[in-house]
Amino acid sequence: MLAAVRTLLFLILAAAAATQLRAQSFDLVIVNGRVVDPESGLDAIRNIGISAGRIVTVTSGEISGGRTIDANGLVVAPGFIDLHAHGQTPVTYGYQARDGVTTSFELELGTGDVDRWYAERAGGRLINYGVSIGHIGVRSAVFNDAGSPFPTGPGAYQKASAQQIQEIARRIERGLDQGAVAIGAGFPYTPAATRDELLTVFRIAAARPATLHVHIRRFIAGLEEVLALAAETKAPLQVVHINSAGIAVTREMLSAIDRARANGLDVTTEAYPYTAGMTDISSANLDEYVGASADRLALLEWPKTGERLTPESFERYRKLGGPVVMHTNTEEMVAVAITSPLTMIASDAYWEGETGHPRTTGTFSRVLARYVREARTLSLMDAIRKMTLMPAQRLERRVPDMRLKGRLSAGADADITVFDPATVRDRSTYREPALAPAGIRYVIVNGVPVVSNGELVAGVAPGRAVRAPVAKP
Repeated sequence: MLAAVRTLLFLILAAAAATQLRAQSFDLVIVNGRVVDPESGLDAIRNIGISAGRIVTVTSGEISGGRTIDANGLVVAPGFIDLHAHGQTPVTYGYQARDGVTTSFELELGTGDVDRWYAERAGGRLINYGVSIGHIGVRSAVFNDAGSPFPTGPGAYQKASAQQIQEIARRIERGLDQGAVAIGAGFPYTPAATRDELLTVFRIAAARPATLHVHIRRFIAGLEEVLALAAETKAPLQVVHINSAGIAVTREMLSAIDRARANGLDVTTEAYPYTAGMTDISSANLDEYVGASADRLALLEWPKTGERLTPESFERYRKLGGPVVMHTNTEEMVAVAITSPLTMIASDAYWEGETGHPRTTGTFSRVLARYVREARTLSLMDAIRKMTLMPAQRLERRVPDMRLKGRLSAGADADITVFDPATVRDRSTYREPALAPAGIRYVIVNGVPVVSNGELVAGVAPGRAVRAPVAKP
């Protein structure tokens, strides 16, 4: 009898709640979509009610709003979070939005001036944005190196004195006080930085604590270098683009990271789904190609013309400067990186002038097409987890705002990507890197659609700064 009374009471309360939901009008509702939320494990047809930039409800009940998006046949996912995107301009934000990205971070290169970086974007942007305090930029400033964005003079090639290391440390700490999301570093771009200098940076990351996003030197030796620094200092470490750092030994490097985690190190990693990389040809990262054989130089492509480089053209373009494509990886190793349970998806977006890498415009769509739909080496839930929840969790200890991103639940930020799982795919190439992907139907940032029916929405800028708490003066 008591059980029957409890059941009746539950049904009455459920009916009352459903009636209240139907009576409530939201700013925006997404109905009939396949809602995939990695945090809760939800994968079911649901309706989402949004008001004041937040998700209010995820329900199987009927709801209504000022605007309705019918997501029948579509996947509704948390907005994609890109931890590694260079450029951070209105143009690149538009490219990324059409690829489903709602929050974009520059965490490897970062900036040397955190306050100025955020102030430049204070008028509003299409998507959310954030930055690290970058060892590269700070070192360039200390050495008065005019290279941009990478040092080409003393910032790259001059050893720092004890006083200069102290000044580098002071500037990094100031950047963290100003709300930098993390610390960024790129060892191949600052080859003169000694172990003492790098150890100082790791110690700051451990003390604050702030995740240190590092472009390591190549292969196992480069990984062992940063793992040793992390072990000595207990700094939280993110190894960026493991696919381009590892190339043929990517599998072995992932195993080394797995062992380090089992031994208690706070180390994570990321990958992008392309066999070629891109950087500035004049940077120290390309020093290894000086005097290289013709066969090795032929792995480099000048994207503006499509030509493979020769000893003569390499020297000519190196003096000129600009982006160069590096065809150094294989589909097999990229697949190893993308499908590993250790990796997040991060684009390493790169754009300069009118050209750039197709990963800027197609990274997330490419993963959904190649590895989820075609190869079936990733489940849809796992792919979305790599694009949303994992990057949010990596940052949320230092940046509380990230606890509201990467999820589809009541109270979370209404950053949402709606796509067609049957048609989503990247379309950009090295010849036409600006081509938008197919199948990304709607992208919502803080409750405001920025992509509708696959096209950018004009005149909106709902993106907000994502920033760690700023230290009191």
